[in-house]
Amino acid sequence: MQLYNLKDASEEVSFSQAVKQGLGRKQGLFFPKSLPKLSDIDGLLAMPFQKRSVNIMSALIGDELGHDTVEMLVNNAFQFTAPLAHVTENIYSLELFHGPTLAFKDFGARFLAQCLSHLTPADEAITILTATSGDTGAAVAQAFHGLANINVVVLYPKGMVSPLQEKQFSTLGDNIYSVEIDAAFDDCQAMVKDAFDDQEIREDLHLNSANSINIARLLAQVCYYFEAVAQLPVDKRKEAVFSVPSGNFGNLAAAMIAKTMGLPIKRFVAATNSNDTVPRYLLSGLWEPKKTVSTMSNAMDISSPNNWPRIEAMFEAGYLDKSILTAETVDEDYTHMGVRQLNSLGYQSEPHAAVAYKALKRSLTDDEVGIFLGTAHPAKFKETVENILGVPVALPKELAEIANKDVLSARMPADFAQLKAYMFEKLA
Repeated sequence: MQLYNLKDASEEVSFSQAVKQGLGRKQGLFFPKSLPKLSDIDGLLAMPFQKRSVNIMSALIGDELGHDTVEMLVNNAFQFTAPLAHVTENIYSLELFHGPTLAFKDFGARFLAQCLSHLTPADEAITILTATSGDTGAAVAQAFHGLANINVVVLYPKGMVSPLQEKQFSTLGDNIYSVEIDAAFDDCQAMVKDAFDDQEIREDLHLNSANSINIARLLAQVCYYFEAVAQLPVDKRKEAVFSVPSGNFGNLAAAMIAKTMGLPIKRFVAATNSNDTVPRYLLSGLWEPKKTVSTMSNAMDISSPNNWPRIEAMFEAGYLDKSILTAETVDEDYTHMGVRQLNSLGYQSEPHAAVAYKALKRSLTDDEVGIFLGTAHPAKFKETVENILGVPVALPKELAEIANKDVLSARMPADFAQLKAYMFEKLA
């Protein structure tokens, strides 16, 4: 698999190098030079999830790692299901919260962890630096916790991550270091980029990232779109519309890669909260990020989505026509309404899925079948959901076990010099 840097096309790397390097020159994202078109989609959809995912990832990565290695990586990473829940007549929820941290990011984070563990020599230590607006930190921390020769530093915005989300990554200790930043997520993300531009950190600490900027995380997410369509009735597959709750836009980029590979998806809805840079861009053609707004769907509180250049690259390469993508902004009132409406249908959900549900409802036609992504278990947003519905939300054991643990985070302003000093103190 050959990939190129979207900001400097002269930089070309293998899959292994892209995984280990994270970002390219000029903070550019890596993207495949070509995307494979799969044959016999029906046969692929008839396979079990893990076997199908091995075939998908093997097609994407090529023969660089070998089929047996890809099979090992996939089987070690994907040890949980992604069921399609029938919510109402023509609407389904793809439940991506059955992994260890109860969020969709378990798929990508665990596959990335397996890849880096496989690719890292025993005598070399690497540092994962990642920013989180919610679920990334938990998924990455849990995926890498205890792995030899890999340290993880998680940056997160003060007061913008739910208490249970924070507990999932800030109570582990060992090789996991969490840092609360007194700023917004975009500032945390900017500090990650600054670290990659700092030669001393990059080289001395063997820096890498586990955000969706890393190609391994992104490609792993392709697999669950195939799993969603596989669970639809055969006669409904060609009318499938996916509504994707979008923050950094990695999830939507993965969905579009799946369609490029041949998965029968009719169209996509990019569902955002009040941080609506992309919906405004699709209407006006002007890229004008505003100051990040704090919302109850906090994992989507991102004004400068990192993965949008990959979506643009697919449009520019002619893989997909822009007409297959629309975008909807769902404000706080409509998010409240979405949680309540889903509950009235007998489906308890949380704000991110509610944003996707409301966006889907606005555009779905009678002859289409809609799938919105359930990206997190409602218990991860226990206080919010309870306040909206007025009923208790039970904690699954994964959250009950950490609810009373102490937060171990360091705290600092959005000051890169302080972050650099902290990282060398802890990791050098």
